Amino acid sequence: MKTSPQHSARVPFWLRWLIPALLVLTWLAVAGVGGPTFGRLSEVSSNDQASFLPASAEATAAQDWQAKFRDSNEVPAVILIESGSAFTPAQLGGAAGLKADLEALKLGSTVIGPIPSEDGKAVQFIVPVDSSGELKEAVKELRTTVADAAPPGMQTFVTGPAGLAADLTSAFAGIDGILLLVALGAVFVILLVVYRSLLLPIAVLLTSVFALCAAILLVFGMAKLGWIQLNGQSQGILSILVIGAATDYALLYVARFREALTHTRNRTAAVLTAWKTSVEPIVASGATVIIALLCLLFSDLNSNKGLGPVAAAGILCSLFAALTLLPALMALLGRAAFWPFRPKLVPEDQREPELVTGLEGQKGIWRATGSLVSRRPRTVWIASVLLLLVASAGILQLKANGVPQTDVILTASNAVDGQDALARHFDAGSGSPAVVVADEGKADEVLAKVKAADGVGDAYLLAAGSVPITGAPGTPGVPDVREGKVLINATLNYAADSIEAEDAVKTLRKDVKTVDAGALVGGVTATALDTNTTAQRDLVIIIPVVLVVILFILMLLLRSVVAPVLLVLSVVLSYGAAMGVSALVFNNLLGFPGADATVPLFGFVFLVALGVDYNIFLMSRVREESLKHGTRPGILRGLGVTGGVITSAGVVLAATFAALSIIPIMFLVQLAFIVAFGVLLDTVLVRSLLVPALTYDIGPRIWWPGKPGRPELDAAVQRDAASGVELEAEAAGRR
Repeated sequence: MKTSPQHSARVPFWLRWLIPALLVLTWLAVAGVGGPTFGRLSEVSSNDQASFLPASAEATAAQDWQAKFRDSNEVPAVILIESGSAFTPAQLGGAAGLKADLEALKLGSTVIGPIPSEDGKAVQFIVPVDSSGELKEAVKELRTTVADAAPPGMQTFVTGPAGLAADLTSAFAGIDGILLLVALGAVFVILLVVYRSLLLPIAVLLTSVFALCAAILLVFGMAKLGWIQLNGQSQGILSILVIGAATDYALLYVARFREALTHTRNRTAAVLTAWKTSVEPIVASGATVIIALLCLLFSDLNSNKGLGPVAAAGILCSLFAALTLLPALMALLGRAAFWPFRPKLVPEDQREPELVTGLEGQKGIWRATGSLVSRRPRTVWIASVLLLLVASAGILQLKANGVPQTDVILTASNAVDGQDALARHFDAGSGSPAVVVADEGKADEVLAKVKAADGVGDAYLLAAGSVPITGAPGTPGVPDVREGKVLINATLNYAADSIEAEDAVKTLRKDVKTVDAGALVGGVTATALDTNTTAQRDLVIIIPVVLVVILFILMLLLRSVVAPVLLVLSVVLSYGAAMGVSALVFNNLLGFPGADATVPLFGFVFLVALGVDYNIFLMSRVREESLKHGTRPGILRGLGVTGGVITSAGVVLAATFAALSIIPIMFLVQLAFIVAFGVLLDTVLVRSLLVPALTYDIGPRIWWPGKPGRPELDAAVQRDAASGVELEAEAAGRR
């Protein structure tokens, strides 16, 4: 006899419609304010490498002294006009006339030049550009002016610090629009495939976009108040991280909501049930990522310190959106969200089948995976560990010691080409000198030491009344003295952003300190050197802090010691494998000269924090099922019911981070590959095979010192497994 399904209990109007509608309207208001703010992030963003330096760096101290020697905040642009043959007197005269045109632009103080090269095939000008204005537009104006004035057949370049900074800004131009469209498009396609529904992907994407709007408001406010340092890199990572994380949390909630709809006709009850069962893993996951990101505050680099709160703000907003906006949307839509494949009500006697093996009711790939894990757990986890160890060996080839700034931009760049041309005709460090700050009483001795140093082409004291940093050698007059200090400009024989130039700065620092112990060496090259050195120091300090924090959170969530330790070890091994494969790809397939010194740290923070996410989703469900059915059946049941949603979440996150590769900046392309590959590796191998097989092999001891589950069922499963092995052995003997 068939039983008619029960009608849903009457839900109060305020709970069924009013609260969901108010939540949606609140988020609409946030999006209405946060959306337009997205275009204003450039007001509080800076891509100046010097602003990323730690206060303790020697280059920072030197930069502070440089500021005392100049009356304006200027950045030098180096203009180069190159000919295939020596300049004629008439052509040199025309180049001299260009100086008046450049000064007429009124971009900064006095223009230096024209300075002819020794081979006579090039001339250069040094144009100070006021960095308080729009640097990108100023460089564009310079390029137009020089190209129009140059004789036919000659090449023109605007390079130096101003030119490189302008081209770097142009490379980041896609962050505001293109990156977001690509990421959202990729997520939408994946969600369509996963859900085979139109409304649900839109609801999930709205959750992600509204979370991003809230994060932008929060980040803009923090940057405006001067609490954080915002740059193009952290801005791009914020968009990707929020979209990926919010979608992941939404997928977990939707899976629980769909499951709840099979148990009740009351959509409000289903919304509340889904919220109660998903809030703990979502909050634990978000808290893990937030705290791991905030560990970047221990960094000595301002860029890292800035990224920590920026990304943490994004995760916080993703968390709130997934636990407030999405449930409100589901409360309003109900089963219609899944149209045309609406979940059907399952008879009460079929909802919670008694598990024996844990594979009951499972189908397809996750039943096959669970069967493999249960039959050969030790073989599976040992093989997985060996595979990851082999992949990790490639990390020895990772060259994360920094790369020249001319290699950072992956597209055509007039400034990068100009640096190459500059090196063909002048001292390669022309326009970007090393700057030495010395005591007035030891100025002559320090200057002599600088001139004699290896790698220095020329050096001179900054004279009173001359243009800071860009003054020409031999400027007449007495030295400019500020608070008992003088400034020495040293032109290096190597390009300012090269490894050779960094080595020359190291030598120069040692040499000048033998004469003046308080002397400081700064400049573009010193800034890059100190940035790389600090980034490597941060790696050693922050990684242990992140691991301890994640371990502590997992212990609180799982009420265990053994399981959290194994989970942390698994994601560390996964990180090593991802970095090893990435090193091989960067060196052998993409032909990169190296990697930014911050790449290993950022890769670690994102991969470990996000990798633990999926283990939290899995193990929180395994613990829940273990309380009902025993540890080993609970492992297989948890693997089966979370397999689809976690895999979908991993694919979404990998796709969103992969979108970073459309920005032609080496750091972002490398980070995109590391995180995308690492997330897929963690999702497919670590979470699907290694962790389930290892926990299945250990059994109830995985929860030590706690004892969740049903020991009698674990014992029964072990007996059944042993019997199965004996039967297989007997059958093999008969054959």
